[in-house]
Amino acid sequence: MKDNKLIYGVHPVLEALEAGKQLDKIFIKRGLKTEDTDSIYALAKEQMVPVLNVPQEKLDRITKKNHQGIIAFLCDIEYTQLDQLIPMLYENGKSPFLMLLDGLTDVRNFGAIARTAECAGVDAIIIPERNSVSVTGDAIKTSAGALHRIPVCRVSSIPAAIRMLHDNGIQVVAASEKTENIFTEENLSLPLGIVMGAEDTGPSQETLRLADKIVTIPQTGSIGSLNVSVAAGILVYEVIRQQNIH
Repeated sequence: MKDNKLIYGVHPVLEALEAGKQLDKIFIKRGLKTEDTDSIYALAKEQMVPVLNVPQEKLDRITKKNHQGIIAFLCDIEYTQLDQLIPMLYENGKSPFLMLLDGLTDVRNFGAIARTAECAGVDAIIIPERNSVSVTGDAIKTSAGALHRIPVCRVSSIPAAIRMLHDNGIQVVAASEKTENIFTEENLSLPLGIVMGAEDTGPSQETLRLADKIVTIPQTGSIGSLNVSVAAGILVYEVIRQQNIH
């Protein structure tokens, strides 16, 4: 990790948060609790920056400098606010087309999905602040630079994002093997948000409960499941196909 991607020390990290710098995540030494760390936790929560409690050894491996038990990682991109993006899309005469990633953790899948989404004209990708991929240098490289071109919104949770989409007249369709609804037989008209879940478990139960529709991609092979980035590409281009025939 290059030092120019790091902010370390209690006061520099606190000042970065107060200045509104975009941080990817913050590591705080386990058991470290002061008035300043309380402020860091509060500001990080407000700005949806994940905070992870880690052992001293992990911090020492990241930098040899005097980190005082706190290291913050600068974002490789500037995240977009979802509550600002949706009205802007409508004002520009667009019918929102969004991709939500619920618990995706593999950076290569993230990059591949971002590349497909950008090529297909998806308006933004939405990720949760916790237990999820984030926009790192590796993700940008895997996306062939697409993550520099497509807006990425970081939200408190995917269910919270779905509720916001519903409030703005956007239907939400989740991909899951736990249904018999074939994706080509469902109306995937815009405005639309497509939810792809974690590589091993799919979307969360709360996400499935909130989705307007749950669709599946039929399979006849013996493996039983598609790679999530491949499945995302199939669904995205089915949306485009349906727009073109209506």
